[in-house]
Formats: sequence, structure tokens, C-alpha cells
Amino acid sequence: MRIKIIKPCSCSQPPVKTGSFFRKSDSKYIQRWKCPICKKTFSAATGNLCFAQKKRRLNPLIQKYLLGKVSQRRISIFLKINRKTVARKVIFLGLKHHLSRINYLEKYRRQKTLKLQFDDMITFEHTKCKPVAISLLVEEGSRKILDFEVSSIAANGRLAEISRKKYGKREDHRRRGWEKLFRRTQSIIDEKAHFKSDEYPLYADVLRKYFPNSTHEQFKGRKGCVVGQGELKAGGWDPLFSLNHSAAMIRDGLGRLVRKTWCTTKRLDRLRDQLEIYIDYHNRVLTPP
Repeated sequence: MRIKIIKPCSCSQPPVKTGSFFRKSDSKYIQRWKCPICKKTFSAATGNLCFAQKKRRLNPLIQKYLLGKVSQRRISIFLKINRKTVARKVIFLGLKHHLSRINYLEKYRRQKTLKLQFDDMITFEHTKCKPVAISLLVEEGSRKILDFEVSSIAANGRLAEISRKKYGKREDHRRRGWEKLFRRTQSIIDEKAHFKSDEYPLYADVLRKYFPNSTHEQFKGRKGCVVGQGELKAGGWDPLFSLNHSAAMIRDGLGRLVRKTWCTTKRLDRLRDQLEIYIDYHNRVLTPP
């Protein structure tokens, strides 16, 4: 496989080889280069996301365990490393797969998508009194997850009063989240696309703002069935199957999103990192090309 060399200078002449070094972290010999004009030296590892990492071998192992619903604490036990190492690797893998996911979506700029489904998945941070909405935008048919957003929301139902009493008034940022998501995806969605969602009143208003020429079809929400992590719907044919099936796969793929779990989210930015890891894997591996 050819490795792309990133020159740190803008000189016109091509670089020349100037020795190599042995990298202990993955037992590879790395070629060094030198610019004949400015005399700057660099290597094949310069500019790489893994630059200066001491334990590169752990990256694919930690990713595999995360996608297998293993908690960060248990990963540290399996690999005999510190928990902080796992936490730092999650941040790195989140950035890596975010860039990979953005690169994957470039094909939609050339041929914009026409049929989409969108809705919110509900989870929580620390306690069910602090609910969180994961907004998902899914291409109908292929089940590719085009984008997502994480937003804090206010507790409702029986937990609303308990939440206000213990943690104070909690703002609902769901509208802001959907606006950010639709703004980011305007370049990959056709302006006359057909959207499907449930009957939540916020959706039509926000969609009209960013896709005024699109069509929007809404369906009445249905009760979840026993299987499918509560995301797949009971009662036969589901008009939002692509979305609900993808949401069920996310719940089953990440340990912190499984229902009735004590492996809970403590920070929203770490939830985003793990979603970036899973969604890139979902688009490239778990769904048809």
C-alpha cells in the first residue's frame, strides 16, 4: 500500500530519502525524507493522526471492543492498561471516524439523496432525570446514517417534577440540534427531497426552514415491540423501518445505549465520540454498499 507523504514545506523540488527509524509502537521501519532546498526533514508518519502515539496496536482492539458493547472499564481489564488510556483512545477514535464519516459522505455531494427518514432516539446522561435526544437522519432503503446530533432535553412525565427538584430547570435544546443537523446536510440532500418522520410538531417547522421545497410525510407513532431494543415497532409494516432499524442497531451496538444498563453516559462529548465510531462502522460495514 502506498503511503502518502506530507511535506511540511512548499519547496518545488521533491524530497529525497535520508535514512529510516524503527517505530516500537507497531514494530515498523519508517522512512525519513529531506527537502534538498530548505533542508527540512520529515517522515512518512508526519501529519498522521497517530503521530506521537506510544500504543498504536491498541487502537483497533479498543475499537473492536467498543463496537462489541464492552465497557471502557472492562476493556482496560482485558488489555491490561489504565482506564485513562482507554478514555484517551476513545477521543482519538472519535476524531478518526468523524473524518472518515465526512469523507464517506462526499459521494452524496455528487449525487444528492432524495428519500430520507428522521427522528430522535432518547437516552440519558448520569440519570434518567437528565434525558438526551440523539437526532438521526437516515437514507431510506440503504439505511445509511447521514448525520446525527446530540442534544440535552427536559425530563417529562413522572420524572419531570423530580428532575426540577433535584437538578433545577433543564433547557430543551432539541430544536437547536435539528437546526444544526439540517444546516450541515443541505449540501448532500436534494432541495426537493421527500422526508418521513413521526408527528412530533417541531419537525415540520424546522424542516420548512432549511428545505422549503421538500415534501414531508408524517406518521403516527407506534408502540415498540419486545425485540429490537424498543425501537422496532409492533403491528406489521413500519413506514419508518429504515430509521427504526438503524436506531435499534445503534442501541444494540453501543453498551451505553442498551436499555436497562448501568453503563451510562457521563459526558455528551464522549457520547458523540462513540456514536462517530459506530456510525462510520455502520455505514461502511454493516449496511449494503
